[in-house]
Amino acid sequence: MNPKVKRLRQQLQDLGLAVKEFERTTRTAADAAAALNCKIEQIAKSIIFKDIVNELPVLAIMSGKNKVDLKKLEKLTGFPLEKADADFVLQSTGFSIGGVPPFGYEKDIKVFLDEELFNFPIVWAAAGTPNSVFAITPEELLRWGKGKKADLKIET
Repeated sequence: MNPKVKRLRQQLQDLGLAVKEFERTTRTAADAAAALNCKIEQIAKSIIFKDIVNELPVLAIMSGKNKVDLKKLEKLTGFPLEKADADFVLQSTGFSIGGVPPFGYEKDIKVFLDEELFNFPIVWAAAGTPNSVFAITPEELLRWGKGKKADLKIET
């Protein structure tokens, strides 16, 4: 097992959170919801953006059905952002797209949580691989991810 995944799994265990692994992929919110037999809105998807000025990562944790409004996120960070490519995500977090957890990084990352996640008692987040997840309350996600709750979604 990748050392970063191993470290994350230990951290999750220390927090009393159990990892659930699947034979099939949980890489996308739709995949995870299907595997878990839950609403797509209960999937906490981690999307990494790049602060263009400082070349630092910014994490938006979104409800599975929502898309990030980049202008809202830029207003919160105070910097222009772009969606990160796969190499930047891996270098910044230690995890590949489709398995990026909401916390457990070696360096601090600015984290913002979609307020719609708080509509559910439990949400599911990636556990470091594209076929593993863990359940967590939105409040725990906010605390352990050291994030800020915000309106981040694109209005439809």
